[in-house]
Amino acid sequence: MQYISNSFRPLAFALALLGVLFACKKDETPAVPLPEIQLNTTTLGNVLTDQSGKTLYFFAADASGKSACSGTCLDTWAVFYKETPTLSTSLTAADFSTITRADGSKQTAFRGWPLYTFKNDAKAGDVLGDNVGKSWYVAKTDYSIMIGSGQLVGNDGKSYTKTYTEGTGNTLYMTDGTGKTLYAYASDKKGKNNYTKADFSNNTTWPLFEDVIKSVPSVLAITDFSSTTTAAPGHIQVTYKGWPLYYFGPDAGVRGSTKGVSVPRPGVWPIVYTDSPEAP
Repeated sequence: MQYISNSFRPLAFALALLGVLFACKKDETPAVPLPEIQLNTTTLGNVLTDQSGKTLYFFAADASGKSACSGTCLDTWAVFYKETPTLSTSLTAADFSTITRADGSKQTAFRGWPLYTFKNDAKAGDVLGDNVGKSWYVAKTDYSIMIGSGQLVGNDGKSYTKTYTEGTGNTLYMTDGTGKTLYAYASDKKGKNNYTKADFSNNTTWPLFEDVIKSVPSVLAITDFSSTTTAAPGHIQVTYKGWPLYYFGPDAGVRGSTKGVSVPRPGVWPIVYTDSPEAP
């Protein structure tokens, strides 16, 4: 048996301990923090989530880009905020911004839509908040259509109900993915634009909604959307239930603006929603 003198035993023990510590340190791999905003797969497709995988949501009443959820609403729908969030590689930083809420606090928004989490989502991947009150939808990155809600206010400054009579009340309506209101024209027919001129000269007043429909909120059926050619060569217009869809020029691209509902009189250029009839 090899003999180790008492004088060398402390040194041998120290060297052995260092070896163990070095081996442990070498095997230790630092955990890489997960992105604070992710894109994860759920039963409703790919949705934005927080760092823990909890689903993020949009609120129809926020079409203007301002949060309409306050008071007791916040007991169910918590504000999501990260000052400079880290993102999954599939996400683009330019799509995210920060809004200042009415109480002065901050909230993260995606393409202008403030983000929230839902109290009843217990685990990663839950989407229980989708379509609650027909106003809350999982936050997707590829919505071509979104739902807005609020008071309709015409170009004449008057308030209108969903029946286009003067009065107050909340109305649900369709917007593009960035919250700009979409309209139909009462004189159009199924898949037939009767407004736009072949020379495109009147398009600035009622611009065509030209897009490729990728994704829509769950309250809508993507099969209700299609496209149609117009009198203006080279222009394809999105239709909903056969109605060609338009923007209103004087809305000036302002999110949530509904000025077109009173032009030239209420009902000629209605907003569209799930209760809109099929085009004749």
